[in-house]
Amino acid sequence: MKKISSVALAVAGLSAAAVAISTPAVASADVKVVLPAQTGTQTLGDGTKVTLSRSNERANINPSLGGTPLHRNAWVSAVYNVKTSKKVNSIKVQAGYIVGCQVNLNSLTNSGNGSGSVPSSGTPTASVGAGESITVGPGQAVNYWVFDRETADDFGNDSHSTKINYKKTDHGRLSYTNQTIMVNGCGGYAQARSIANVSVDTDNARQILTFYGRPFSLG
Repeated sequence: MKKISSVALAVAGLSAAAVAISTPAVASADVKVVLPAQTGTQTLGDGTKVTLSRSNERANINPSLGGTPLHRNAWVSAVYNVKTSKKVNSIKVQAGYIVGCQVNLNSLTNSGNGSGSVPSSGTPTASVGAGESITVGPGQAVNYWVFDRETADDFGNDSHSTKINYKKTDHGRLSYTNQTIMVNGCGGYAQARSIANVSVDTDNARQILTFYGRPFSLG
């Protein structure tokens, strides 16, 4: 599977260098991270091609109000575009980040069926929704999802989903600007890597494709 690049959320960091992992310390000024635009294409079992592009991905990493090396804070932005080679029944996009503490996210690899893997010590053990803070310790990784879509269920109660759904179409577009990510508890090196799960449903195939972005340091 072709590697795609940063999905656009960045998680907070205290490092003075945006890409290189440096000694954890309390940041004294904002650090701006600009990630390159990338495009990746995968093919479903029925031949439908799915193309995802990520652009304008950036993060503004700033000093946390916690004021210690255990805290990270960032404002992140990105734009996603999904295109299919023909009209499909539905496209669902789940965008977010894998946030790891002392975990090498560069080892996250793609395989031909759209899945990915990380070292056993770094397998994400929890998922966090938009607006929630992330607590992660050494050797741990957590999925952080950018969107929280609220709708009413069949009984009139609030229902929440981290996926954005597009029906009877061949394209979808979503974006977010200055989404806040807060990371707590990591006393060592912290990294983040964007992830996008794209679920495509056609008359003859239903498949979830996973696209990964470029890892970057949070300090």
